[in-house]
Amino acid sequence: MNPSGTNQKVAVGVESSGVEVNVQGSNGQGKKGTLTPRNSNWKPPACWYEPRITPKELKGTIEGLEKMPGFFGIGPTFAQVYKTIFQTHKYDDYNMKKQGKGQFWVAVVNKNRKDEPEAQSCNRLPFWVDEGETPDEPLAISSKILAEYAYDELPVPDTDITMNPSGKQTVNLDTWIWLDKARFKPVSAKASLSSIGLSATTTAKPVSLTIEPGTQDAKVHPASGECRIAADGSIGTPYSDDKKNQAPPCGVTYLRATNQTGPHPLKATVTWEISWTSSDGDGGALPTGTYGDTTDVTVGEVQSINR
Repeated sequence: MNPSGTNQKVAVGVESSGVEVNVQGSNGQGKKGTLTPRNSNWKPPACWYEPRITPKELKGTIEGLEKMPGFFGIGPTFAQVYKTIFQTHKYDDYNMKKQGKGQFWVAVVNKNRKDEPEAQSCNRLPFWVDEGETPDEPLAISSKILAEYAYDELPVPDTDITMNPSGKQTVNLDTWIWLDKARFKPVSAKASLSSIGLSATTTAKPVSLTIEPGTQDAKVHPASGECRIAADGSIGTPYSDDKKNQAPPCGVTYLRATNQTGPHPLKATVTWEISWTSSDGDGGALPTGTYGDTTDVTVGEVQSINR
């Protein structure tokens, strides 16, 4: 029997974290999307360790297994294994003499990533850490882990673009595209673990909108397809009649009708730069994130155009 296996870990630990998250800057919209890191090799942590159990609580949990046989009567068997570890082998009577002088740290799982294989990488049994000390464990909770966890909680809005003309588009007629700058402002999420007085705030700042027309029979404006955010916070420029002879600073021109191909999936993706600060003075940058939505665009062809 391997006492560090998943079932055993759950029996003497907890899966839900004590971390609390508060979001700011969602403009009353609530949490909409989840950012995708541009760095495909990076993800927020799937699990970590945090202080959660006192000696009395651990003793009560393990001794309680003796009274709860569970599946196939294995409760007492697990209890005996744990008692060997925490009562006599590694600790003396569950470290009861240190009650109030520290806690056992346990593995917890990021609720957003509980189904990922990485969520099983925190497979240590509860381990003791004296009050005020930092455990020698790379996945022990830290301000950076809190900041990375908050990354998943950032309340980024849906990428609802405005187009002119709206609705059906016309071959060779410029389509102006812009975003409501009142919605696309910096947003943040603060993750806190009150038991150790540690918190981190992660902030996402919109920097550009990327347009992908969904077909090669189109040209984008600018040619890169990336519309940078202006100094006033706007992304793209709303169309007005006095601009009818100008090319849009952000937009697309379709060159062929969709009569045979069906609508084009125009994808609009906002890029967000991510930074973080913390209560212990640490901070820095996290991988840039993106979030986008797709709009089906139908393109028609006419002989004359009045705008």
